[in-house]
Amino acid sequence: MEMIPPKLWIESLNRGDTSVAERVFAADCVIHINGSPQPNLNVDGFTQMVAGFLGAFPDLRFTIEDQIVAGDKVTTRWTAEGTNSGALGSVPATERRVRIGGLILDRVAAGKIVERWEQWDQIGMLQQLGLA
Repeated sequence: MEMIPPKLWIESLNRGDTSVAERVFAADCVIHINGSPQPNLNVDGFTQMVAGFLGAFPDLRFTIEDQIVAGDKVTTRWTAEGTNSGALGSVPATERRVRIGGLILDRVAAGKIVERWEQWDQIGMLQQLGLA
């Protein structure tokens, strides 16, 4: 059985690799994500945001806590842990560890994610970093 796109994406992030984006996301995919200055991102914008996040937390490891497939929808509840050893935007590294969680709802067609809704706990992360 072929790996479902959300799982393939998370496994690639655990290797610090965003290059599988074109295999996982449809070219015209829209990613609706909370906490982003631009709440509706295209694949390139999302991949750049994620790459910056992985640069700030190079040891970040995601765990899929639950994943439910129903029709063309895949719901994923995840947690991630890592150390802020790189700059997070304009904020220098804090060297603090964080544990965060999030929820994703993907719509999948022809083996690729065609639309994503994602929410994750940015405030909790900022609190753990001592920034909020």
